Parts: sequence; C-alpha cells; structure tokens
Amino acid sequence: MTLEWINQSIAALNTVTQAQGLERQGQLTKPPGSLGSLESMAVRLCAMQGTHKPSVDNAQVVVFAGDHGIAAEGVSAFPQVVTGEMVKNFSRGGAAICALARQNNAQFEVVNLGTVVDLSAMENIVNNTIMAGTSNFAHQAAMTQEQLSQAMGAGKAAVDRAAANKVTLFIGGDMGIANTSSATALAAWATQQSVTSLVGPGTGLDAKGVSHKGQVIEAALAKHAEAMTDPVQALRHVGGLEIAALVGAYIRAAQVGMAILVDGFITTSAAILAAKIQPEVVNWMFFAHASAEPGHQAMMASLDAETILDLGMRLGEGSGAGVALSILKSACVTHNEMATFAEAAVSEKSV
Repeated sequence: MTLEWINQSIAALNTVTQAQGLERQGQLTKPPGSLGSLESMAVRLCAMQGTHKPSVDNAQVVVFAGDHGIAAEGVSAFPQVVTGEMVKNFSRGGAAICALARQNNAQFEVVNLGTVVDLSAMENIVNNTIMAGTSNFAHQAAMTQEQLSQAMGAGKAAVDRAAANKVTLFIGGDMGIANTSSATALAAWATQQSVTSLVGPGTGLDAKGVSHKGQVIEAALAKHAEAMTDPVQALRHVGGLEIAALVGAYIRAAQVGMAILVDGFITTSAAILAAKIQPEVVNWMFFAHASAEPGHQAMMASLDAETILDLGMRLGEGSGAGVALSILKSACVTHNEMATFAEAAVSEKSV
C-alpha cells in the first residue's frame, strides 16, 4: 500500500449552510451568544454537514490498539500485556469508552493493529495485525515505510466503513501501553518544544519515572533527528501503530467530509501530525477535552484550538470524546429544537 491517498484534497466546508446556521442562531429565543460555545459548535456542524439542522446522533467510535517496543525501556507503569488484556475488555464492553458509547448510542469497534500477545477472534474487534507492536524507537525506527502505510491505511479503512454507514461524527480512541512516549516524542517534534516541558506520568509514573522517560525520549529524538524530515517520517520513526492509524483516519474523515471529535493527549498528537500533512484537516475537528498530560496544552496552542471540556481526564480510549459527545448533542438539540422569536411570539431585543 502506498501513501499517495493522504495528499488527496480535503472536503470544503459548506458556507451556505454555515450562514443559514448563523442566521438561525440569531433568531432563536435567547440573547445572542447566551449559549456560548454551543452556538459556535452548532454553526460549525452546519458547515461540515451541509445542513442548517445538524446532528451527531449517528456517531462512530473506533479504538485503535497496538503495542510499543519502547515499553522495553521502562517508560510505563503498567506491563505491556495490558494492551491485549484491554482489547479483550473492549470486546466484552467493560471499558469506560464502551459505557460512554452505549450511553450515546454510538457505534463501536476496535481495530487491533498488533499486540505482543496473540489475540483470538473476538466480537467488535477488527483484526488488522501488522506486527507484534512497533520496534523499540530508542534503537531503530518504530516502523518500516510499508508498516506505516498499512497502519495509516487501517485508519482510512475504518473511516470508509463509517462513511458507508452514514456516520455523522467520527471519534478515534487509542490503546497501547507506552503510547504516551510516542505521543510526547511527536509533540516535541511538531511543536519544537523541549521534551522536559512536555513529558508526563502517563499511566502513573512517579517523578523519577517521568525523568527517566524524558531522557529516553530525548535520546531517541536525537538519534532520529536527521531522518525525521517531514511528518510522515516523524511518525515512522517514533510513532505508534495506533497513532499512525489515527492520523490516517483523521485525514480520510476530512477528505470525505465527516466531522471529527478528537479525544485527548494521544489522539491530539495524531491530530497535529495530520495537520502537518494537510493543514485544512483542522477545519473538520472538534477537540474534546484538556488532557492532564503536560504536553497536551502545548499541542493545543500549536493548533490554535480550544477544548470543549476540562475535567482532569487522562485515560485515553476516546473516553473524553465520549463525554464531550453529549455536549455536541446539546449544541445540536438547542440549535434545532428551540423556537425562533417569531414562532414563540416573543419580543426581540429593542434596538
């Protein structure tokens, strides 16, 4: 598989329905701006979906899972087998994102890109195994070009499945022990900020563990610096299978004109790489929540974007997006179902 498809044009926002949405907001029975960000979210969805009455009721959650060779460097508080164990938990519907998907009546699937333990066929799990986790990027590139192409292609395929099911909002989730190391490395490359200012505890490292993790990432970035000449090569050298799939998914969603709800730290590292490849991808993105990981704020600043929520979450899986989906639904229902001043026979503001 080649990566030529990632350079295909991004869908254009519909400025006509955007204007219609903005006009409707001005007619609803409320002071202008009184619903705050709910108003701008609804108008943005009008532009994305080509309608003056948008909906995110048909949402799709796809959790991409893959192991990371960098785990061998002792950068995670949890053992690597947890990735595979959590995939089984997803299949049984026992994870936080499973509960949130059910709450929102969202479609749910997991794409397994490769774990250190072999996993048998399971319900809700799409087996796209590429390798048994990435190579250890402390010593070599995380992936070959072909493996990277396959991972990004798995993200594209997930969005194409969603598009075939008339999905109106795409949520990508992540699962992979040690993936905050990959995300931090990518964040440092993308923002040109120091690893020290970005590295965090991930699954719960203490101060000594965070320091060690930062040193491992710094050394790896120095090792691969000359080869990381563009976002694709940065992703190949220090990324993860699931992060690469997320990058592919985000680009594809923007190409087919599907709204995107980005979760937290890991997924934002994918979002910023997708934006480095295709800057207009950001036009199709909402950002769910402010992750408790230190590097997230720097990436959001680099993207010039704001989050919907700040709840101190740092679980991953797409869980923050699962919560923020309820907010987007509120934006739609208030926009679509409130009466206008004319309909309600309510007097408007005096000039």
